[in-house]
Amino acid sequence: MKAMIFAAGLGTRLKPLTDTMPKALVPVGGRPLLEIQIRRLVAAGFSDIVVNVHHFAEQIVRFVEEHGGFGAKVSFSDEGGCLLETGGGIRKAMPLLLEGNGEGEPFLVHNVDILSNVDLAGFYRKGRGAAALLLVSERRTQRYLLFDEEDRLVGWTNVKTGEVKSPYPKLDVEACRRYAFAGIHTFSPRLFPYFEGWPDKFSVIDFYLSVCGKEPIYASPCPGLRMLDVGKPDSLAQAEEFLAGESCPCR
Repeated sequence: MKAMIFAAGLGTRLKPLTDTMPKALVPVGGRPLLEIQIRRLVAAGFSDIVVNVHHFAEQIVRFVEEHGGFGAKVSFSDEGGCLLETGGGIRKAMPLLLEGNGEGEPFLVHNVDILSNVDLAGFYRKGRGAAALLLVSERRTQRYLLFDEEDRLVGWTNVKTGEVKSPYPKLDVEACRRYAFAGIHTFSPRLFPYFEGWPDKFSVIDFYLSVCGKEPIYASPCPGLRMLDVGKPDSLAQAEEFLAGESCPCR
């Protein structure tokens, strides 16, 4: 099984730590975030991992190589010239993601700074038949993805401004299920042809919204989901507690 870890961000919310290291190498409980994610993926059965890099990229490459990939084959998609956001990052990594994937199997995409109790292997298996499967939660936010009664993606809304994005002009927003995206998803190579015409830099969520009327993109709500965005220095202590108490995988 193949996965991609988004590790190219500047980590501005984690300053001053990220003045001298990439966000991916910020330690939680004595281990860098990237190591935590790679080890979780390997334990779940992923043996081929692509990591995109930009900020202090050489530190990330050296760290992974010094540790032998932690038991996985780890490749790097270099965004040294320009950060490409999530959609552009996937497209840049296409050659690596397609390498050795003659069966057209989906790959898992995981933000480096998201900690969760999701069962990654089970989530991946659940997403095999979809063009994409998005891990979602019912946390309160201003921006929600919108899904129909079968949990298929149909749009997006900002409840504060009333803005709606959808390929369906007569979408009844009030009739939709609303979920918050949790930063983990599966992505099928059958979506790659739809990248044509997109700029170098774009959001994968905007991409999903553009193709959800043509391809099945589903939500995977997970009762009992515990997750933490390790985005600020004061969240690091919370992250240590999270890892120490992690149990009962969300399936």
